[in-house]
Amino acid sequence: MAKTKINPMLKMALEMGPIVAFFIGYLKLKDISFLIAGTEYQGFIIVTAAFIPLMVLSSAILWKLTGHLSKMQIVTLVLVIVMGSLSVWLNDDRFFKMKPTMIYLLFGGVLGFGLLRGKSYLKVVMEEVLPMRQEGWMILTKRLCFFFLGLALLNEAIWRSQSTENWVYFKTFGLTAGVFIFFISQSGLFQKYGEESKDSPDAAE
Repeated sequence: MAKTKINPMLKMALEMGPIVAFFIGYLKLKDISFLIAGTEYQGFIIVTAAFIPLMVLSSAILWKLTGHLSKMQIVTLVLVIVMGSLSVWLNDDRFFKMKPTMIYLLFGGVLGFGLLRGKSYLKVVMEEVLPMRQEGWMILTKRLCFFFLGLALLNEAIWRSQSTENWVYFKTFGLTAGVFIFFISQSGLFQKYGEESKDSPDAAE
């Protein structure tokens, strides 16, 4: 299926909607316990159970509209399903809390493996939206690799030492803000090694 561009705001809503819904749901149900089939479940587990199909639905809609899901989106979806289901099945919130750790370890590990081979796997998935010389891609990949590994360690430290509520705030706002700030902080790198897109009007002249 060919890739199709959609409204950026709609794309953001589909990507961030489940996360926002999870956060709002947790705030409403965090102090409530539910007795289901003789087993008591805390609000966090109930919200996690609702988050899984919501994530699947939003990903399916995004794929239907664009004809494409990135490898990062697919891996994230799989881990949400696996770790979320384990938390619900075993009635243990630790599995879902470990999900960001696994995601960032996996991404950091893949980028690190590519660097050992002298390649930038980041370039493969981002070159279309961020034209840049090879040297720049290698520097950015190295920085992002260490950044992801740092986020994995930070997530472990937060969920193991802080309350569930603090972790939810960290996951919803801290991780998102961290990634945003990282890329903003690389503006100097983009300016130094950036190239004009082949699709841009100037490049065609």
